[in-house]
Amino acid sequence: MNKKILGWISYDFANSAFTTVIVTVVYSVYFKSEIVGKEGVGDSLWGLSVSISMLIVALISPVLGSIADHTHSKKKFLFTFCYISVLFTFLLYFVRSGAVFWGMLLFIIANIGYEGGNVFYNAFLPEITTRDNIGKVSGLGWGIGYLGGLSALVLSYLFIETNVPMVFPLTAAFFGFFAIPTFLLLKEQPSDTARKRPNYFRIGYVRIRNTLRHIRDFRELWKFLISFFIYNDGIRTIIVFGAIYGARRFGMTGSQLILYFVLANITSFFGAIIFGFVVDKIGAKRTISITLLIWIATVIWAFFCHSIIQFYGVGLLAGIAIGSSQSASRSLFSLLTPEDKHAEFFGFYAVSGKAAAILGPLIYGLLVLILNSQRWAILSIILFFVVGFIILQQVDVKKGIQVASTIFRKE
Repeated sequence: MNKKILGWISYDFANSAFTTVIVTVVYSVYFKSEIVGKEGVGDSLWGLSVSISMLIVALISPVLGSIADHTHSKKKFLFTFCYISVLFTFLLYFVRSGAVFWGMLLFIIANIGYEGGNVFYNAFLPEITTRDNIGKVSGLGWGIGYLGGLSALVLSYLFIETNVPMVFPLTAAFFGFFAIPTFLLLKEQPSDTARKRPNYFRIGYVRIRNTLRHIRDFRELWKFLISFFIYNDGIRTIIVFGAIYGARRFGMTGSQLILYFVLANITSFFGAIIFGFVVDKIGAKRTISITLLIWIATVIWAFFCHSIIQFYGVGLLAGIAIGSSQSASRSLFSLLTPEDKHAEFFGFYAVSGKAAAILGPLIYGLLVLILNSQRWAILSIILFFVVGFIILQQVDVKKGIQVASTIFRKE
């Protein structure tokens, strides 16, 4: 393993603390139960907070990605978004009961930093890998990420029953510290355009306009993005509301939820790494199809389960699916992107993923509010996986790779 890959993987270890502790397990429940406190309203406001942050990232990602490609500044953008997230995660410590506005605002900015950073982080993948090892490297990144999330959860356990707000600066410190190797080891070729100081935003829009002129040539990529948009909607909704479902449906305590996600992270680690090898063996499309079938089984089990023990089983199965599906999706999209436009195209990837995260949480929150049922809200997610699976089967991967290798050569 070379230094670039090691540096790249270390960021997955670092930022998984945020998505695991803040988005999924601790802050989501703390926001709903302590900051808001009203039954049903907390679910809706949490979904709204996630949706707002995702919408902002979706709007800015393609332009910033295009600028990053043109100026070879992906690493600078990654650094900026990373430590914006770290700072505002730390500030969550000061949010107390009733401070709904600040609880939403600080989380929204922190999540923009986290999700925005992922655009530039993902864009490095096709540059540090080959077609022969892209699945393994992507899977290893996701797997190591789950170890990071697991480590952060273990640290959170020290305060979860006595002083929940202390978990947030602890998570920020974890994220910020373990991201340091990324910025020391991950190198990027310097660009002469940085010295000329052009109008970067104009360049970004011009490059995107040029890309959109060729939109019909990238039919396979856009078909995959539509599929990804739909099934990722289901994945992101489960991530956002998983802890809330356990707390509301089964009355799980903070320590029980942490155990639940520790178990899920363990299977996620093995799932991401094992399916990374599967990607390189049978292809990313087939691998994603298998993981979507696992997701369908997971949702059905979540709907019918009636005890905390059974819900632990749901978490184990979801863990296998989440790391493998996300890793394989990243690998497939990397293969379909043209050279010298990785960050720009991963900006569109972010638009698809973040737009999905806008719709799913809102639908889930509204269903809980209208039906007063976590069960029926979770069952609705199955539609995203079924439709996404059907559309994915229409993607011609070989044709998509051929198009990516012949259009948009070095500018």
